[in-house]
Amino acid sequence: MKTWRPLPDKDCLPAALYRAGQVREMDRLAIEDYGIPGDTLMERAGQAAFDLLRGRWPEARRILVLAGTGNNGGDGFVLARLALQAGMEVQILQLGDRERIRGDARANALRYAALSGPWRPCGDHLPQDVDLIVDAVLGTGLERTVEGRWARILGQVNAANIPVLSLDIPSGLHSDTGSILGTAVCADATISFIALKQGMFTADGPDCCGDISFHALDVPAWVYASQVLSARRLDWSSQRKHLRPRKRSAHKGDFGHVLVVGGDRGYAGAGRLCAEAALRTGAGLVSLATRREHLPGVLAGRPEIMVHPVEEAAHIDPLLEKASVIALGPGLGRQSWGQALWQRVLDRELPLVVDADALNLLADAPRHREDWVLTPHPGEAARLLGWTTRDVHGDRFAAAEAIQRQYGGVVVLKGAGSIIAAGAHHCPAVCSDGNPGMASGGMGDVLTGVIAGWLAQGWPIREAAQLGVCLHGAAGDKAARAGERGLLASDLMSHIRRLANPDNE
Repeated sequence: MKTWRPLPDKDCLPAALYRAGQVREMDRLAIEDYGIPGDTLMERAGQAAFDLLRGRWPEARRILVLAGTGNNGGDGFVLARLALQAGMEVQILQLGDRERIRGDARANALRYAALSGPWRPCGDHLPQDVDLIVDAVLGTGLERTVEGRWARILGQVNAANIPVLSLDIPSGLHSDTGSILGTAVCADATISFIALKQGMFTADGPDCCGDISFHALDVPAWVYASQVLSARRLDWSSQRKHLRPRKRSAHKGDFGHVLVVGGDRGYAGAGRLCAEAALRTGAGLVSLATRREHLPGVLAGRPEIMVHPVEEAAHIDPLLEKASVIALGPGLGRQSWGQALWQRVLDRELPLVVDADALNLLADAPRHREDWVLTPHPGEAARLLGWTTRDVHGDRFAAAEAIQRQYGGVVVLKGAGSIIAAGAHHCPAVCSDGNPGMASGGMGDVLTGVIAGWLAQGWPIREAAQLGVCLHGAAGDKAARAGERGLLASDLMSHIRRLANPDNE
């Protein structure tokens, strides 16, 4: 089972994301207002899934379908029938009482049964002599925790060394939040129907969904017009289109001056990474205000950074006069030095990118501004809100939006599927770039520098945050081609420069 064809590139996926309730409403409108029979939609879904199966796993001959009692199971019955008609060995294991299957799902179950396809209740153990498992158990309407026997079966799916294709969404994954409800299938690939669900791209969604494919089932465009998208999916391929070549007469003063404030004793690297990332993104000038002892090391490694010794808060005032953007927090610490600089910087009306210990200091003394970008990881987000980290993970969209309401500006909630919240007039965005190799020290410092670099070049804060998050994630993906394990924050620098100049990619 090593031969497979890759799914369509993620660049082919729609940008619009929706909640499960919205997708159910689209389904209803397509059936009741546009007159597309529900059975037709189910047939299209099963056919699309079967086409994907054959394209990705062309050598698969023995197919196991795990079917629930709802419409997700109905899609599975269509796929099973098509596979049986194509000469494959198919068996369906039923989770839940088959007598509870109703409507279009029941009609398709009976069509499959009419072909004498194997269909029996799911026992305590899954067969292992299959080439592929199709997960058609639980759909987008799941709200309760998966427990007991159902949880054990889904756990066996994950434990088996067998590829898994999930239909619409992996069973056990919450469509709106991307959190696992007790237990969830971790699929190799997921095909989503009618609309992409926002939870597929953040929290546990990327791990559970694997490679994501999409089919609209030929639902008419006006059905989508009935719903305001709940979130937008962003990636670098969409963001890079906003970049334009620089004028030939440009000079460094046209591209702003970033002042990085941070690097208490023992944390010189954080400020250095942030400053270099701002330079690589295209800022005209970058200064670093840090401890005196860090000057030789920073200058030896990157002489283009203007490094200034700041031992007392007042020493930073001349630097603030020259800066157009401040990146505050990398390596700042929470001791008296960091606290004094934090307070000094906040007294100035300059755009800010706030990260690391600056966020912890903000949690201790909350305030509201509209000219800053806050970039918390889940632990920092929990402190800003007075939540637990589990609460933040349980609904990352709600957490990002809550921070934005309380503190203002633009919020970037970092993590798998970083979320950008910019206030009530803008739906949240989630970035689908990035990879697990970026879970290493210094990556957040680089992101802070990238966002500050875009701000310095004149981009509004929401656009700068979106450009920054996607450029950072795409650079991480480029760097990870050499392997995710051992990926360093500094490995992103050359890729940041190359990607920020799309004509040279």
